[in-house]
Amino acid sequence: MFRLSQFIREIDNPTPVKPFRNPPGPVVIWNLLRKCNLGCKHCYSSSSNKDFSGELETEELFTVMEDLKSFRVPVLILSGGEPLLHPDIFKISKRGKDMGFYVALSSNGTKITEDNIGDIVAMDYNYVGVSIDGIGATNDKFRVMEGAYDAAVRGVKLCQDAGIKVGLRFTMTQDNAEELPKMLDLMDELEVDKFYLSHLNYAGRGNAAREDDAFFSMTRDAMEVMFERSLKAQRAGIEREYVTGNNDADGVFMLQWIKKHHPEHAEHMEQKLIQWGGNATGVNVSNIDNRGNVHPDTMWSHHTLGNVKDRPFSEIWSDVSNPLMAGLKQRPRLLKGRCGDCKYQAICNGNTRVRAERTTGDAWAEDPGCYLTDAEIGL
Repeated sequence: MFRLSQFIREIDNPTPVKPFRNPPGPVVIWNLLRKCNLGCKHCYSSSSNKDFSGELETEELFTVMEDLKSFRVPVLILSGGEPLLHPDIFKISKRGKDMGFYVALSSNGTKITEDNIGDIVAMDYNYVGVSIDGIGATNDKFRVMEGAYDAAVRGVKLCQDAGIKVGLRFTMTQDNAEELPKMLDLMDELEVDKFYLSHLNYAGRGNAAREDDAFFSMTRDAMEVMFERSLKAQRAGIEREYVTGNNDADGVFMLQWIKKHHPEHAEHMEQKLIQWGGNATGVNVSNIDNRGNVHPDTMWSHHTLGNVKDRPFSEIWSDVSNPLMAGLKQRPRLLKGRCGDCKYQAICNGNTRVRAERTTGDAWAEDPGCYLTDAEIGL
């Protein structure tokens, strides 16, 4: 995850550069169930509106949470499927909060209603993220449900009215890239705290949809829009968080943008970006799926490291006998092609390895999702 607004703030309010360091434990993105009321065409978990067998029981979830706490995991992101369809979602959420985790809810928003907003408020979630992939009919087409947009916006407003920190998530493809400015306008209109732009990654149904990935020029245009909106909000004194995910080349592209528009800050920004360190798959971000399988992150659902029914998460995550985990944890990574020759590995850390693996069969090949030119990466 690239918190670009934090770096934009460095233009007007530079802060000291600190050494690169990893947090004590990884963020855990937990797919509590696979059932979902929508059928999004880019869904990384290939969820659908039915019950799935073999999912972790609530008591099993609690046992895993004890291990996560002792392993110093700081954050639980409760996801799905649609997590609000889990019959014990509030029981699970309360346990997480009581244990001292930062607990976030990752929802499609359509199931946040007047009937359950009181329960959502009572959980005191640190953050609720709502996925919307365009305005009106565009979102409904992507999410394969008429009325999904209106229902999701209603869910956002209910959270807003209740004082819950809420954000919008937008997965950009070739088919909806032109919706980004409208989505940012929606953010402003609703006074939403956070906007997360997700680049399409090749996982689940997103793998089948990869031919729809936004062209590189669209990606570059979108990132410039994000930089400019963030800077404008900052200078207007508006507290907004702009974040991107699934393409760590965003950090290097920001450096190129700074060199062009704010060259006096380029050296400082490069050091701050190195401090960030780029892709954290297999190190600072992890995934547990609905059946208890552990993955390097949510996009690696086809590669299982172990199952929490058989071994504690802490043991699975620390085990580098698995070649993929050993390679992901190595720094610098043993990259090939353009990624191996790129002079900004310390910023990007090889970008998203699953795209390379999905397209070439080699997790260490160059990332086909890198939208930077050869000149921009020092080739």
